[in-house]
Amino acid sequence: MSSAWWSRSQYAARRPNLVIRANAVKAIRNYFSDRGFIEVETASLQVSPGIDRHIQPLKASLSGPFDTVLVERFLHSSPEFAMKKLLAAGEQKIFQICHVFRDKEEGSLHHPEFTMLEWYRVGETYEALMEDVVGLVATAASAVKRDILRHGSCVVELDRAWRRLTIAEAFREFAGIDVLAEIPDPEHSGGGNFITVARASGVRCEDDDSWDDVFHRIMLGRIEPSLSNGPPVFLTDYPSPVGALARPNQLDPRVCERVEAYVCGLELANGFSELRDPDEQRRRFERDRAVFAELYGEPPPIDEDFLSALAHMPDSAGMALGIDRLVMLLTGADHIRDVLWSPVDMGN
Repeated sequence: MSSAWWSRSQYAARRPNLVIRANAVKAIRNYFSDRGFIEVETASLQVSPGIDRHIQPLKASLSGPFDTVLVERFLHSSPEFAMKKLLAAGEQKIFQICHVFRDKEEGSLHHPEFTMLEWYRVGETYEALMEDVVGLVATAASAVKRDILRHGSCVVELDRAWRRLTIAEAFREFAGIDVLAEIPDPEHSGGGNFITVARASGVRCEDDDSWDDVFHRIMLGRIEPSLSNGPPVFLTDYPSPVGALARPNQLDPRVCERVEAYVCGLELANGFSELRDPDEQRRRFERDRAVFAELYGEPPPIDEDFLSALAHMPDSAGMALGIDRLVMLLTGADHIRDVLWSPVDMGN
């Protein structure tokens, strides 16, 4: 049996990483404060944890003083819904560093409780978010006296320019696939011809895979491995079926203004020019809930209050960045537990 995470030997091995973590987080707070952002704190317990086809939520029951169960709530998988309500209330530039929760996640890059940085800018688009990512990563690295980021055998020098690729460009370059030609009718989510195209590119697919399944198989099998060496990358303009909470691109409605940041092939951040249409957002939620129900059972509920707030939210952009993964890149740690102050006891 391995010793406890708090044993002096285990803690001593992790402590240099944790000191770097503390200094990096301090630098991140200073970065946003210097740019006029307000740090906010929203409740971890929410009506809906966030709706994603494949994120497993953690439930909690709230009881009254006499053990009467009042309501079921969820530990949030992101503070997104609550922070957007603050934008609807009138806030302009906000950020938050908080713990978020996702069930059935454990591995070298995943933990059931982890730390997320999330920030929002009113009147901006995902273009501003990319500038923020470059700036705050450089600021955090400078604070801990690092001039490289490292994961596995990949080393990235921080003075190297970030590359920008649309998803369509990445699929053509790394998989030889015209992904925009394969976007399905919104009412039909089957893989169809996309399965044939993916298999021709060497990606293993199942006959009953959905379009979303095939897209993510290509991302995991061909795109992300191709990003594991070379400069850090922003992948932009995701096809509409995987647009999540992003608004459609005004020049090409087949894609949404979504961006993900990758360093050494490691997904570091995910953000959007935010969708403000509550009717369209409801349709997306219902499609995602239907997929979740088919795969996993009862889906999380829709936060009706969030949809009401969405109609009052101004044009804005928001980004979520994994603090733990950033610290892994700054320290070269191979496992997420090596950069956590207090890992979750998983009973093994």
